[in-house]
Amino acid sequence: MANQTAHFEFELTGFPGVPQTFYMLMSFFLFIIYNIMFLTNGAVFIVIILKEKLHKPMYILIANLAFSDFLFDMATLPKMIAKYWFDNGKISFLACFVQVYLVHWLAGMDPLILMLMAFDRYIAICNPLRYSSTITIKLTVYVSSFMWFSLAIITLGTTMIAKHPFCGPNKVISFFCNSSTVMRLACDDVNSTREILLVITLVLLLGTLALIILSYISILFSILSLSHSGGGWKAFHTCMTHLFVIAFFYIPRVFVYIANYVKLILTPDLGVFLIVLQSYLPHLANPKRSRTLFPVLLQEIFLLLIIIDTFPTCIVVGLFDK
Repeated sequence: MANQTAHFEFELTGFPGVPQTFYMLMSFFLFIIYNIMFLTNGAVFIVIILKEKLHKPMYILIANLAFSDFLFDMATLPKMIAKYWFDNGKISFLACFVQVYLVHWLAGMDPLILMLMAFDRYIAICNPLRYSSTITIKLTVYVSSFMWFSLAIITLGTTMIAKHPFCGPNKVISFFCNSSTVMRLACDDVNSTREILLVITLVLLLGTLALIILSYISILFSILSLSHSGGGWKAFHTCMTHLFVIAFFYIPRVFVYIANYVKLILTPDLGVFLIVLQSYLPHLANPKRSRTLFPVLLQEIFLLLIIIDTFPTCIVVGLFDK
C-alpha cells in the first residue's frame, strides 16, 4: 500500500463540466486574470516596501495581504492554466501535498491580516490620540512576522493527510489540491484527521471573525457617541473598503461550511465555482486602491514606462559617444 501511494498521481479537474472545445478559451481567461493579480499584488508589495511615505502600519498590513495573495496565486493558478492549455491536469503526490500546505498556510494568513486591520481601525477611531504611540511600524512588523511563522508551523498539521494511503480514484474536483478534496480520495478512514483539521480551521476563521466583529461593534459605539459632530461617520468611511474585503472573504466560506453541514447537494461545477469564488474574489477586492496608494502606483508605473521607452535611446547614444 505504501508503494502504491508513493507512485500515486492526482488529477486536477478544474470545472468538470467545461467541454474540451472551450479549454483554450478557459486557459486564456485564467492567464489574463492571473497576470492582473500577479502584477497588481506584486506592484503593491514592492511600492509599499520602497516608498518611505507609505511606511505606515495600515500600509504594512496591506503589503502583507498583497504578498500572501501573490504567493497563493503563484502556487495555484499556473497549474490550472497548464491544465486547460495542454489538457494535462496531472500532479504528483508530493507536489499535491506541497500545494495543500501552501494553500492552507497562505489562505489562513488573510483572516489574520484582516483581524489586524480591524484592530488598527479600532485604535485609530476609538483612541486616536494614542494611535501613534500604540500602533507603530515596528510593532506591526513584529506581529505580522509572528503570524507568518506561527501559522506556517500550525499548517504542518495538513501533512497528516499524506499518511493515509491513496490507491483508488485520483480526480481532485477543484482548481488546486486542498485538504477537503484530497481526503475524499483516501482509501481508509480519515474522520479523525478531518475533525482535527476542521477544529483548526474553525478556530482560525471564527476566532478572527469574532474579534473583527467586536472591533467594529466598538467602532460603531464610538461613532454614535460622536454623531453630533459628524466626524465619527467620516472616520468610519475609512473602514468601508476593509468591510467589503471582509464580506468577500467570509460570506462564500460561511456558505460552503453551512452547505457541507446541512449536506446540501451541490453539482461538481458549482462546488468548484464556490472554491474559486472564496479563494480569488478577495484578492481582487483587497484594499489596494486607497486614495494614497493608487496615485503612487500610477506614478511608479508611469516612471517605469518612461524608463523602458528611453532605455534603447540611451544605449544608442552611448554607442555613438564611444
